[in-house]
Amino acid sequence: MLAKKHSKGGGIWKVVSKYMILPRKDIPAVNLSKISRLSSAGDQILVPGKVLGSGKLEHATQVAAFSFSVSAVKGITEAGGKALTIEQLIQANPKGKGVKIIV
Repeated sequence: MLAKKHSKGGGIWKVVSKYMILPRKDIPAVNLSKISRLSSAGDQILVPGKVLGSGKLEHATQVAAFSFSVSAVKGITEAGGKALTIEQLIQANPKGKGVKIIV
C-alpha cells in the first residue's frame, strides 16, 4: 500500500516508529511527483524517510519527513505547501488524524 490514511488516534505513530529502527539503506525515499499523485490540496503527508525533489508538487500540501533534499523543500514551498519535521507534525496533530503515510 503506497498511501494509507489514518483516522484513529495514535496508530500512525506506531507505524512511523517501525521505520525509525530500520537500517539506513531500507528507509524509504519519496519524490515530489509521487506525493503529488497520491495526495490532494490541503492533505497532511508523512514520509517516514527522505523526500527528494524529483518531479513537481502540483498543490499545496503539508509534508513531514525525517529529512528533505534542498530541492524538495523548494518544490514544496513553491507549491504553497510546508515542509515539517515529524516532531512538528506530532505537535500539530498529536492523534495523527487524517495523516497519509507515503512510502
